[in-house]
Amino acid sequence: MSIHILIANFAATFFLVGLIWMVQVVHYPLFDDVGEPNYVRYQQRHQNNISIIVAPIMLIELATAILMIWYAEEGIDKSLVYVGIGLVVLIWLSTALIQVPCHEKLVRGFDPAAYRWLVNSNWIRTIAWTARGGIVIWLLFRMLTKIEN
Repeated sequence: MSIHILIANFAATFFLVGLIWMVQVVHYPLFDDVGEPNYVRYQQRHQNNISIIVAPIMLIELATAILMIWYAEEGIDKSLVYVGIGLVVLIWLSTALIQVPCHEKLVRGFDPAAYRWLVNSNWIRTIAWTARGGIVIWLLFRMLTKIEN
């Protein structure tokens, strides 16, 4: 696969791996400490600001993951490329079907059940992105080993 596509995918994936761990361990747990008077504004700002950061990088990750199918070099395990794409699909589905609806409910006011579901269900994305990170590291290692030989 083109080393350029793989490096772009690596960069996007690891940006998102770091971000999702920060969100899971630091940011989401703070939601219940905001307090009622400021919560709706806080949640609105969170949604707007995080989207500006995350959406372009998620699109880059998706595009480069798909491009890796067509540009896979001989000797690179294509099944790992497909597993990586499957994880991207899982992340996008989780985001669209679980996390976004939780945020939409929370933007109307703090809801303890929606908040707990958001934090607990976000482990889907956290684990999936971490697994993608492992796959991308392995693909990069294999590609660099191939280049050296």
